[in-house]
Amino acid sequence: KKYRSIPEDLIELRTRLLDNPFEGVDLGMGVRKVRMSIKSKGKGKSGGARVITYSLIVDDKDINLTLLTIYDKSERSTISDKEIKDLLNNI
Repeated sequence: KKYRSIPEDLIELRTRLLDNPFEGVDLGMGVRKVRMSIKSKGKGKSGGARVITYSLIVDDKDINLTLLTIYDKSERSTISDKEIKDLLNNI
């Protein structure tokens, strides 16, 4: 309820990730940090959310992409390596 545009923003992100599953900053171990704008905040990608994804290459044509977590950049600046490892252990 905090940001009403989130469902729409996630659909847009999904489309972007389908086009380019390797978008964002490579954090290692198949994990990437992707910037996502939150339209209802009106601050663009830099002040929006961060989405942590995990990519597993199945074969030449298939990639399994898992959304691990999402957080608001204004509420949290980054995610630790330990938190990422914990998220990976839960999938």
